[in-house]
Amino acid sequence: MPEFQINYLAVGAAALATILIGALWYSPLLFGDRWAKAHGFSKEQLRETTVRAFVVSLFCYVVMAFVLAVLVSNTGVSTALQGAFLGFLVWIGFLATLGLTAHMFSGTPLSTYLIDAGYQLVYSMVMGVILAAWR
Repeated sequence: MPEFQINYLAVGAAALATILIGALWYSPLLFGDRWAKAHGFSKEQLRETTVRAFVVSLFCYVVMAFVLAVLVSNTGVSTALQGAFLGFLVWIGFLATLGLTAHMFSGTPLSTYLIDAGYQLVYSMVMGVILAAWR
């Protein structure tokens, strides 16, 4: 089994950064109102699920950051630019493609996919930067 060097503080920081980016991304300041309207969600529906959604999201982002840290370790990525590029590759190869596939069956407007994919692009690159720069 290969050995990898993981900075667990960087994993936690990358997951937390993703939550913070998402809080801004899906806020009324950026795309939150447009995203909720496209899905047909009321503000009350969103309030009812917020805590559960944040808890599950944080868990998922910790897992993602850990796996990305393994990739950073195994590929020898060691600069912020290389980390951003690795994050981009993860986004284009997995997140964007899986998201588009799911979107095709969702019945929601294309704008929901574009908002989600944009968020995923930003956070995957930020995760890559944090994990590569803070080894």
